[in-house]
Amino acid sequence: MSLCRFNEDSEKEGRICDFTANKHLGTFLPVINSLDDLIRELKVLFDSDKVNVEFLNYLMKSYKSKPADWKKFAKFDRYRYTRNLVDTGNGKYNLMLLCWGEGHGSGIHDHANSHCFMKVLQGSIEEVKFAWPTSEGEELKEIGRTKLELNDTCYINNSIGLHRVENSSNVDTAISLHLYCPPYDKCLVFNKNTAQTSVSTVTFYSMYGVRLKGANKPVPEPEDN
Repeated sequence: MSLCRFNEDSEKEGRICDFTANKHLGTFLPVINSLDDLIRELKVLFDSDKVNVEFLNYLMKSYKSKPADWKKFAKFDRYRYTRNLVDTGNGKYNLMLLCWGEGHGSGIHDHANSHCFMKVLQGSIEEVKFAWPTSEGEELKEIGRTKLELNDTCYINNSIGLHRVENSSNVDTAISLHLYCPPYDKCLVFNKNTAQTSVSTVTFYSMYGVRLKGANKPVPEPEDN
């Protein structure tokens, strides 16, 4: 599977532009009224050997959060954010809900050559981007900070840089929808002050709405989001 893009410059800057759908696909665009509609259209899109990133972004932006759609997947942990698998896309992508308790955040991480789309379903999320270090021992340089509110979306891949994601609220929880294509099971986590890396194994707190046995065990390393 390969990924086609209509706007390379905007992708590298982390801002997939609004898809000029009429120009490329005609006027017959799918209507996304529910999470089930989104999953259906994602499976159709990923059935092809070539996936257009901007159309994928259009699908993610078109879905408007409805708690009734995703509440069965939303499982929180008291001590850290959770990653809850929603759909595997026939092995071509992972779609998941991340549930962030008050003040929960991820480590600074890469995306293992995967494309990452994120959409806020509840509350607000802050994304902090960092440049790749040029040598170990240097402090990571912050290159951008964005507050994402309900139904906002963002995109990142390794060509853009590294990032961390957090719920900066001390009183409200947050939930975000993430799509990774292709899926991956390991990523690099970076120390902000020294750029030293460690390998983090991607794990799920629940799958398809069912909490996994032992999912609440302590995790020794900070994980990717």
